Amino acid sequence: MEPAGTLERGLSVLRAIAADPRRPARATDLVRATGLARSTVDRVLGTLVHLGYLRAEGRDVVLAPRLMELGEAYLSGSGLRDAVAGPAARLADELDESVSVAVRDGDGVRFIAQFTRRRRMSVTFRVGDVLPASRCAAGLALLDPAKGWAEDDQLIEPGLIAIAVPVRTAPGPDGPGEAVCAVSVVSHTSRHTVAELGEHCLPALRETVAEMEAALAAGRTDHTPPVPRPGVDPAKEAKRELGMGFLQSLARGLAVMVALGSARGGLTLADAAKVTGLPRATVRRAVQALERLGYAAARGSRFTLLPRVLELGYAHLSGLTFREIVQPHLADLAARVNESASVAVLDGDDVVYVARVQTVSLMSVNITVGTRFPAYATSMGRVLLAEQPDERLAAIEPRRLAARTVTSKDELRALIRRAGADGYALVDQELEEGVRSIAVPIRDRTGRTVAAVNVATHAGRFGNDALIRDVLPELRETAARMEADLAYAGAVAAE
Repeated sequence: MEPAGTLERGLSVLRAIAADPRRPARATDLVRATGLARSTVDRVLGTLVHLGYLRAEGRDVVLAPRLMELGEAYLSGSGLRDAVAGPAARLADELDESVSVAVRDGDGVRFIAQFTRRRRMSVTFRVGDVLPASRCAAGLALLDPAKGWAEDDQLIEPGLIAIAVPVRTAPGPDGPGEAVCAVSVVSHTSRHTVAELGEHCLPALRETVAEMEAALAAGRTDHTPPVPRPGVDPAKEAKRELGMGFLQSLARGLAVMVALGSARGGLTLADAAKVTGLPRATVRRAVQALERLGYAAARGSRFTLLPRVLELGYAHLSGLTFREIVQPHLADLAARVNESASVAVLDGDDVVYVARVQTVSLMSVNITVGTRFPAYATSMGRVLLAEQPDERLAAIEPRRLAARTVTSKDELRALIRRAGADGYALVDQELEEGVRSIAVPIRDRTGRTVAAVNVATHAGRFGNDALIRDVLPELRETAARMEADLAYAGAVAAE
């Protein structure tokens, strides 16, 4: 397969899976959906699994959170989300209504930002979803931006109403600026008529749009040069390791796709070559393929990604909950160590279990999602308390839960601080006789601990030294995978 063709075939497989993302796909399904040969589909799937864009579950494949980096490349490179997200969120708070931001995508509009108010009747659009332009307020505002605003009086769905205003670039010598997106205030007929919604929101909506246009104009001057990629080509290394099953040209094409979003306003071919470390001819073929597929376009000498990139599973993946993201990794961990594994968050002085995989055993630790335990007596709790100030720890009143429970405040504080320094906590039968557990933190993209993952076992199966030697490395690897997926998905433990 020649390089551009390989990229096109790989993207066709991704589109087929993304068309019904909640249903696991098999190679035979994808052969029928794409018309590609089985051998081609197998190699594409193997490459995408290796890259982390798909996850294999037996004979099935499902979308993995890392695939969101393709959509993130568009959202970052366009600069629109950065300019509109803050003002849109403030508008939603001010009006107490849902606010959406959408861009044109062919005959439709695709959402790039969403700030929803939680009610019994609430908006369920997700970032990446697409609607017909002629049947929603955002689309109508972009189809006829000269009008200044548009309304949707139950065009998409009975009861759903919206008012939208276009956001423009700065005016030029040839006339008004281009309408690059539209901001919608969305409500329900149980709260307003469409006329009432207009009266309620239009003044604030217009002020917000003016703020967005100013931010957009200021950002246009930011053309920070991209950072060249150091070291060797990872696709080349993977090809050497995996052989014929790995499509190097597909991996390189997707790397070019991500690179185009690494700078505001896109990249020249020369800059894309620097960012990816690939030959300019390879970059040019990949960009030409992306143009043919409607994923990229030329803007002068630069090439930018287009909103259609979001069709590659972004809406589904952006809607995943914290539990849905960590659960597959937790299952893998439990299978590798053959012990029960859990994820918990801190709630006051307790840990609350938010994900759990329990192994089948004559002696097992019987815990379910939602279970609460005192944080001070658990390995996950000590990891989660490690970033708390001393005054917070001093307020904890430990009580004896088992013969080995630490009840001294000074000793407990020292153990919690040691957990922070070591990056893990091991608790030996302090919560319950016979139960040992070891935990490590799960951090968000800023490095803040948001959750913890542990393995719990009966004291007769693992000693403390064995937990540190055999289980701790597996825990750390699992936490790193969870953190990578959470960073791509932008999820937080509170969800």
